[in-house]
Amino acid sequence: MTNKLNQIGLDKQASSDLADKLNELLANYQLFYMNARGFHWNIKGEKFFELHVKFEELYNDSLVKIDEIAERILTLGFTPLHTYGDYSALSKIKAAKNVSSGNMAIQEILNGYEVLLPLERELLDMSGESDDEGTNALMSDYIREQEKLIWMYSAYLNQ
Repeated sequence: MTNKLNQIGLDKQASSDLADKLNELLANYQLFYMNARGFHWNIKGEKFFELHVKFEELYNDSLVKIDEIAERILTLGFTPLHTYGDYSALSKIKAAKNVSSGNMAIQEILNGYEVLLPLERELLDMSGESDDEGTNALMSDYIREQEKLIWMYSAYLNQ
């Protein structure tokens, strides 16, 4: 009989499915990060100082999440994607080029969350079904944080 559990005691097939979905999340986060970084660099206008700082907070937070997602994939026993070509091909979030308007940048951020949140909810369900508490806790934390950010960014745009 072959061992159906990986090194951390989770079902190998379920872990493989989770790693695939985590790689999809990773790809989207990489593009989300790049966009936030570009908004930070290129923002102009009367809200420059406020948004410049906010975008820096956003890309720093995204960088932490990228590392956590990649390390979770490794913990499950798989390899995280690590090339721009892979990210670009898999990501539903696309590069936002030359955005300098605060409102346009905020809208792009909200559009990014429209991609990230459903992926995180799907991972939350998948990880719950496979008793993967590590991935489950990570997704739960991300969802809670991002729901609040969506409210705040939407309020900024009077939506």
